[in-house]
Parts: sequence; structure tokens; C-alpha cells
Amino acid sequence: MPTAERHPTALSTPTGARPGPDLSVMRKHYQHEGLAEGQLAADPIGQFTRWFHEAEEAGVVEPNAMVLSTADADGLPSSRTVLLKGYDRRGFVFFTNYGSRKGADLAANPRASLLFPWIALARQVEVGGTVEKIGRDETAAYFRTRPHGSQLGAWASEQSSPVESREVLEQRYADLAARYPEGEGVPVPPFWGGYRVVPRTVEFWQGRENRLHDRLRFVADGDGWRVERLCP
Repeated sequence: MPTAERHPTALSTPTGARPGPDLSVMRKHYQHEGLAEGQLAADPIGQFTRWFHEAEEAGVVEPNAMVLSTADADGLPSSRTVLLKGYDRRGFVFFTNYGSRKGADLAANPRASLLFPWIALARQVEVGGTVEKIGRDETAAYFRTRPHGSQLGAWASEQSSPVESREVLEQRYADLAARYPEGEGVPVPPFWGGYRVVPRTVEFWQGRENRLHDRLRFVADGDGWRVERLCP
């Protein structure tokens, strides 16, 4: 007798536990206007600026939140959400502890991917390229704009390293707060700074009906860019 086909989402559920949702029927039908080649800005930074402003105007929560993906020396990938803190024609800038997992990855493999998931607009932007540290003057200028508590937090956290307890972390912060009270300048940690993702490709993805999405990708070509359409 043939066995019944088991649905891939029909995972076993522990006795008494609430069954999980049926992921196979969860979908959103996108009915947004498309993205045509003739609508693009002349370069990816111009197009990104246009879409970023539209995301702000649409009320997207933290439109500068982006998924940063890196890989270590063995090629093992990892991803996390960070905040974009600046961009121009040179690339996209974020800040972190150099000793963090992403910092270690980038030291071994200075390449990364960024993803801006503007789901409310059925849009996403993917950036791929090489990564370089920004200058210390630029890092210091940004560090001075951070709230006092965030400045102390950069010193208190040995990012990505194990910590014995929450209390240990909070005690580090309290000691720093006593050393650098509000209004007193906090020095920039030597182990903390900015990275710039220098784009080689920038893809603009617009959700469309019947999963026939628009995907237009800028590809670095000499001193300029060429645009190619990708199948969805």
C-alpha cells in the first residue's frame, strides 16, 4: 500500500503543544506598481536615495535597518541586522566593534552583502561588494553624535564575546558611567569604528503579481554602471 504523502510543514508536534502554522498557505499577493528600466535613476546611489525617501514617507520602521551578511575564513556565513549610518557614491557605512564576529569575518574575508527589507512597500534592495574600514576622523565624528549611553555601551560590551551574566555587563556600564558622567567627553574606543561597503552590485526588487517580480540590478562596469533585468 502506498504511503500518504507527508506535507513538508507537517512537523511532529510534542504532546499537548499547540500545532504550528501551515506555512505553505502563508503568502502575500503583491499588487504594487512595477519598476521599469526607464524609471531608474542614472546610478544606484540615486535610485537608493529615491527609494529610501519613499520608505521614510511611507512610515517604514527604521528604514536604515539592514541585514549584513559576512563569511569567515572557512566560508561559513552569518547575518545580523545593523543600522546604516551614512552613504554616498563611495558606499554604505555602518559601525561596530572590530572584535565582533562580523569584524573578525571582515578581517579574514572583506566582502559583504547588505539587504534592506522594506516589506511594507514590497521592496528590497540588495548591495554586494568589498568592505574597507573608514578613517578614524570619520569614526570620531560619528561617535560624538551618539547618545552618551551609547558611547558608554561601546566601551562596556566586548561584542560577540561570552559574558558571565547580565549583572557583569551592567556593572561594567555603571563603572564607566561613574568615570565619564553625562557632559564629559567619552573617548572613541580604539577597537570600535566604521566600515564602508563599496558596492559592486546593487539590486532593486519590487514585488509584483503572480510572483513576476521586477528585479533590476546595477553592476559596476569600469567607471560607470550597467543595468540588467533578472528573472524573479
